[in-house]
Amino acid sequence: MTWILLAEILYVILIIAVMVRIIYDTQTVTKTLAYLLLVVFLPFVGIFIYFSFGINYRKNKLYSKKIIEDHHQEELVLEKLDLYNRKNLEATKENAFVGLTNMIYQTDRSPLTTNNKAELLINGEEKFPAVLEALRNATHHIHIEYYIYEDDEIGRAIEEIMIEKAKEGIEVRFIYDDFGSASIRKSLVKRLRNNGVKAFPFYKIKFIKLASRLNYRNHRKIIVIDGRISFVGGINISDKYSNAATGNKLYWRDTHLKIEGDSTAILQHIFIGDWNYCAGKKLKITDQYFPKIGELDGETQNIQIVSSGPDSDRPSIYYAIIKAIQSAKKEIFLTSPYFIPGETIIDSIKMAALSGVEVKLLVPGISDSYLVNAAAKSYYTQLLKAGVQIYLYKKGFLHAKTMVADRALAIVGTANLDYRSFDLNFEVNAVVYDDQLAEELALNFENDLLHSEKIDIQSWLNRPKYIQLIEKIVRLISPML
Repeated sequence: MTWILLAEILYVILIIAVMVRIIYDTQTVTKTLAYLLLVVFLPFVGIFIYFSFGINYRKNKLYSKKIIEDHHQEELVLEKLDLYNRKNLEATKENAFVGLTNMIYQTDRSPLTTNNKAELLINGEEKFPAVLEALRNATHHIHIEYYIYEDDEIGRAIEEIMIEKAKEGIEVRFIYDDFGSASIRKSLVKRLRNNGVKAFPFYKIKFIKLASRLNYRNHRKIIVIDGRISFVGGINISDKYSNAATGNKLYWRDTHLKIEGDSTAILQHIFIGDWNYCAGKKLKITDQYFPKIGELDGETQNIQIVSSGPDSDRPSIYYAIIKAIQSAKKEIFLTSPYFIPGETIIDSIKMAALSGVEVKLLVPGISDSYLVNAAAKSYYTQLLKAGVQIYLYKKGFLHAKTMVADRALAIVGTANLDYRSFDLNFEVNAVVYDDQLAEELALNFENDLLHSEKIDIQSWLNRPKYIQLIEKIVRLISPML
């Protein structure tokens, strides 16, 4: 009897201790309540889920983003960065999104760069040929970092170039996510290493920490070539992202950017920070990784690169999306394959629509996750009532992560509008302040609407109550999806 009483006391102490940890460590009310409910009603399962998925890694950083060891040298670099950012801001003071520009610099120390040429790449059939051409022209180094890299036709084509360049004496570094690219660990990665390519997994999965390591993944998609040309966006290295590939039954809709110019240095910085963590040693920084780029010919674009993840002080991408929505005056086009944004972004979208801004949201009509899709649908009613126009893409699977505001601001990147991208994964977005590129992205958005079904608010409200109830129940666990 005494042992039973002692066990009950220890059990209560354990539950209270975990609940205190959840309350202290979890920043959002929604997530806090979700984890507390799990611990109370499913004690041991809830505790396991919390310690596997819920620990605040932004508070307890996985690693430092610093790539310069010498403190004095770092201070000089930061001082130059401040001057560079202020000079570019002064030159572009007519920018209608200057508040967003300032906020990104304050939260992510990412300066506004003005000497850039950005090219919009629609789907794999436009991206992959551009990537292959740029890789073949590399003369000093190739840096590649991907969430999903598959050992298929396009994967092997890029592998062939990496090996060829490594044999020529060019530095080739490759980071692959150990979960997203698990299929290449024992095949393609071995071939690369055997032929002189330096390849490392990001946050290697180990059995003991399996759950948490499945959660904090590198969702970035970055290529940097000679410190001058870079690629970033939503398209992974896989044949399924190209509709020109044979055997693809499902049309795949995605968006990427090719950047030539100063913003490449910011993507390079992000890659090197990730590389230092994966390789376990610091890469010696030289001018060849950050070459001085002369003035580019013709029209150039102003770009900021914003990144965030468990290595960040703040959820910079999350803040950037909110600020961009709040800054729009006329029109907002949002595209996301996974839409579980949380109350702040939902409220920002509703406020924009209620203020007279035309807001259109494009989401998948064909989803690859029932739970995520159900949680997303639980938000649609309040958005529709506020005047937001919601479209379901029907041509195939929608995987693009983009935003257009007032046809003057374009955002293309890796981050979905969901908790996972904002809190758990390593992500990177390009913010382009350019009328021409924003107009091009807007036209692509409008073209996608031709292959979409607009949700009728009355039909939506008249759906069976039990379906709406299921969606609301799934939404309760949305912070963990």
